[in-house]
Amino acid sequence: MITTELIKTLRDQTGISIMQCKKALEEAEGDMAKALVILSKKSSEIASKKGDRELGSGAVGSYLHSSGTIGAMVLLLSETDFVSKNDEFRALARDIAMHVAATNPEFLSSADIGEEAKATAREVFAKEAEGKPADMMEKIIEGKLVAYFKDKVLLEQSFIKNPDITIGGLVSAAVQKFGERIEVARFERLSA
Repeated sequence: MITTELIKTLRDQTGISIMQCKKALEEAEGDMAKALVILSKKSSEIASKKGDRELGSGAVGSYLHSSGTIGAMVLLLSETDFVSKNDEFRALARDIAMHVAATNPEFLSSADIGEEAKATAREVFAKEAEGKPADMMEKIIEGKLVAYFKDKVLLEQSFIKNPDITIGGLVSAAVQKFGERIEVARFERLSA
């Protein structure tokens, strides 16, 4: 049985609309864990559908570590100023800035990794894979490349506040929550 309290708990946990939470719980037959998976899957679908919309507004989120030696800024874009002026949207921008300050990513997305950086890393991993069977060597190198760059790409990093979700997943969930296309446009980290 799906109760109002169960719907409220899921909404409080995700921030997603009551109707979407109710539908997810109905589909999951009242199982909270399954409902979370359903909502996560739907957030990716919704984000991909909104991918071609124009981004016309945004907010800058900033974070300064208590030591005063590390700081970060993130430009988070949305379609309208109605969303970008929302306190939750601004909190998301700040959370991502705090994540940037903590993890120091080098790239925003995988597409931003230059060929020179890939070639250098491939060279190092090829030496490590020497002596392995030829058919396994390429798979080993590719696996090492993926693991190596995952820690350097902001959208692929696990969110420091919740390691179960990536920054990309966090942004996709925000798309579902706010009903608009949302994107990290750029970030900057400074340290003394």
